[in-house]
Amino acid sequence: MYDVLIIGAGPGGIYAAYELMKLQPELKVIVFETGHSLEKRRCPIDGVKVKSCINCPVCSIMTGFGGAGAYSDGKYNITNDFGGTLYEYIGREKALDLMHYVDEINMSHGGEGTKIYSTAGTKLKKICMQNQLMLLNAQVRHLGTDINYVVLQNLYNELKDKVEFRFDTRVHHLEKLENGYRAEYEGGYADAEKCIISVGRSGSKWMQTVCRDLDIATKSNRVDLGVRVELPAEIFSSITDELYESKIVYRTKKFEDNIRTFCMNPRGIVVNENTNGIITVNGHSFEDESRKTDNTNFALLVSKHFSEPFNDSNSYGESIARLSNMLGGGVILQRFGDLERGRRSTVKRIQECTVHPTLSATPGDLSLVLPKRILDGIIEMIYALDRIAPGTANDDTLLYGVEVKFYNMSVDLNERLETRYPGLYVIGDGSGVTHSLSHASASGVFVADEIVGKAE
Repeated sequence: MYDVLIIGAGPGGIYAAYELMKLQPELKVIVFETGHSLEKRRCPIDGVKVKSCINCPVCSIMTGFGGAGAYSDGKYNITNDFGGTLYEYIGREKALDLMHYVDEINMSHGGEGTKIYSTAGTKLKKICMQNQLMLLNAQVRHLGTDINYVVLQNLYNELKDKVEFRFDTRVHHLEKLENGYRAEYEGGYADAEKCIISVGRSGSKWMQTVCRDLDIATKSNRVDLGVRVELPAEIFSSITDELYESKIVYRTKKFEDNIRTFCMNPRGIVVNENTNGIITVNGHSFEDESRKTDNTNFALLVSKHFSEPFNDSNSYGESIARLSNMLGGGVILQRFGDLERGRRSTVKRIQECTVHPTLSATPGDLSLVLPKRILDGIIEMIYALDRIAPGTANDDTLLYGVEVKFYNMSVDLNERLETRYPGLYVIGDGSGVTHSLSHASASGVFVADEIVGKAE
C-alpha cells in the first residue's frame, strides 16, 4: 500500500514526485514507467551501422525517465500563449508562477548558466506584423539536450532513495478501489490512496482505455501536421541569436489556416521519432559548442481538429505518417526547389545540395504524402518567412516529412486537474491540457501541492 501512485516518469510525473518528496518526505510514493531508466536510454541509430529506426519494442527517444522531453532540445517556454491550456484550469498568474518555480528547480539542478530569452522589447515583433506574421510572447529557457540530461540525472539522484521507481514496467490496468486505486502490472499490483496519471503523448492509447473503463468523459483534441525545415544557420541567425525559440504564426490567404513555427533548433540536428510504431521527424539542439552544426531546423505545423462525423484527429495524423513510412521506409526528404517544380528529390539532387542534411532520410516527394491544403499552406508560409529571413525559400532548403504532433484527447477534469473520482489526477501531455515541458512540469507541481494541501 502506497500513499501516492504515479504512472509515467515524464516531466509531469517527475516534478510531482519531486514536490511530494520536498513537502512531505514521509509519503510512500511509487512511480511506474514503461521505458528505461535514464542511463539505459539509448537509441541504436548511430548514422553509421544503424541509419534509420529499427522499431525497438520500447522507443528510448519517446519513453523512459524524463519522457519524450529527455532527448528534446530542453526548451522551457514560460508563457500562457502556447504550450497548453493549464491556465484555463488554475488561472494565468498561478500557471506562470509554477513555470517560474520549475525554472528555479532546473537552475538548482545543473541548469545554472544557461540563457533565458524573451520576446519583450524585440524589434522582430514589429517586423513580423509588417509582413503578415505574428510573433507570440514568451520567455524561453534553453537548456539544450545535453544540459537537459544533466538536470534530469540530478533530479533522479535526489529522488531515487526517497521515491520507488519501477522502470520497464507497463501498467496494464488501473482499477478504482473503495478507498483508492490499484495499478496492475505483469507479476503484481500496487495500491494507493491517490493516483497521478502522467503518461504523455506516447500513452494516448492507454489513456483512452482507462477513460473508457472508468467512464471518464473525453473529447477529441487536435493533431498537428507538417514538415521540418532545415537550412543554413546564418539565414535565421538574426532571429535565433536574439530569441533562440520564436513562435511565429501565419494565416494563409487561400484557406485562412494558421501555420506556425515550432521547436526551433539553432545549429541543431534533425532526428527520428517512433510513436506507436510510426516514424516521424523532430529536432534537437545542444549547448555544447562542439556538438553544434552549420544548420538550423524548425517545424512548420498546421493544426487540424475534427468533430462530426469523424472525430479521431490522431488516427488522421497516423494515416498520413504511415503513408510517408510506406513510400519512404521512414522519413521523406525533399528540396524546396524540387517541391516547387513538382518533382521528387533524388539521391543525386540531395548530394549536390548546398545544405547538408543532418538526418539520413529517403529522398522523395512530399506532395504524394501531405494533403494539398496543408502543403499549399506550408509553401505559402515559407515565402512569408523569406520576407523576414531572406533565403528561407531557397531551392536547397530541405524539408523532412512528416512531422506529426499527436495530442491526447482532452480528459474531463476539474480545476484541481482531478477526474470525477476523488484522488485520481491526470496531468501533463497525457491529459490533453499541456503540450510542453514547462506546462507539463508545472501541472505536476500543482497536483502535488493539491495532494499535500499546500495549494491555495
